[in-house]
This record gives sequence, C-alpha cells and structure tokens, in this order.
Amino acid sequence: MAVFVVVLLWALAYLLGSFPTGYLVARWIKGIDIRQHGSGGTGATNVLRTVGKAAAISVLLVDLLKGMAAVVLVQLAFPTVLATFSDGPVTLAWQSWVEVGAGLMAIVGHSRSIWINFTGGKSAASGLGILLALAWPVALGAIAAFAITLGLSRIVSLGSMVAALTTIGLMFATGQPLAYGIFAIIGGVYVILRHRTNIERLLAGTEPRLGSQASK
Repeated sequence: MAVFVVVLLWALAYLLGSFPTGYLVARWIKGIDIRQHGSGGTGATNVLRTVGKAAAISVLLVDLLKGMAAVVLVQLAFPTVLATFSDGPVTLAWQSWVEVGAGLMAIVGHSRSIWINFTGGKSAASGLGILLALAWPVALGAIAAFAITLGLSRIVSLGSMVAALTTIGLMFATGQPLAYGIFAIIGGVYVILRHRTNIERLLAGTEPRLGSQASK
C-alpha cells in the first residue's frame, strides 16, 4: 500500500508540474497560443518576449512554486505514509529518493504537459523551485551562476544551462544525499537536452539576447 501512495504522490507531482502557466497567461492577456509565437516555449522567457514583463514575472513565480510544491508535498506526506503503513517495505531511507522522483515528475510535467498535448517549456524555473525545496544552498549557487552568466552574455538559455551544470557540481561539493546528486545529473541533462535548439543557435551566433525578439 505504501508503494501505491508513493506512486500517487509522483502522479500528483506530475500534475503540479504540468499546470500550463505560460500558456494560460498568454491566452488570458493576449488571447494567443504562445506555442505559436517567439521560441514556441511556454516558459517565462518566451512570455517576457511575447506578452510582457508583468506576465513573465507571474509565470516565473508560479512555475517556481509548482516545482517547490511537488517536493514539499512529499516532505509533508511521507512521514504520515510511514506511520500509516509502517509494516511495508518503504522506510525513512526512501524519502530522499521519493522527493527526487517527485521532482523529476514535475520537470517532465512542465515540459510535457498533459493539458496542452504534451508540450511545454524547458523546465528551468520549475527545476529551480525543486532545488529550493531539496537543497536551498545549492539553489542559491545555481541562481548566482545564472545571474552572472546572464549579466555577462544577456542570453537566458546559456544562463539556464550554466546553472544546471553548476547544480551538479554543488550537489556533490556540499555533500548532499546521493539521491539529490542523481537528481541534479538527470535533471541537468534533461534541461540541457530541452535547450537543443538554443545550443544550435548559440553555435551559429543567432541566439537572441535578453530584450530582443526570439526566433523560431
């Protein structure tokens, strides 16, 4: 029974992650399908370029919160699960792995939302929210790496990828649980893979800088 509850928590984490914030905000404010504009993503960066600053801030905050919520849900519910089903195979040692599973499901949910035909964003903001819930010092380091890269290059995608790589290093350097380190590797690689087209534009020298219009 405990395993069933864990799977249910992961399913809820996916649904939290899949909430299509950018898509809904763009529909509400401008009446557009943001997937047909700018870079085609539903994240805060494309919302900034397509809809505006206030909308982008709202999307960023909600995407952060839904990532955090996916992990906090496990952190709050898991002790109750153990207390209720203490005779099962699930023990306290599972918790970090269950948290990571929830985080990964939220990341997939954001980029492959069931509500918008399994499309979405690149999961950077949701991933940061998950990091804040898992290991906030690492998250602050990732934010610093992103801010420095963005300040020097004015390229959001590059900042996101540098932050993902920084997260991997900091997870192991700060002695976080092994599950968190595995999450950093899997999540970081996933975020970078979601930036494939951005990498192509970076290599071609055509990736838009902050304040410019995105290309398809």
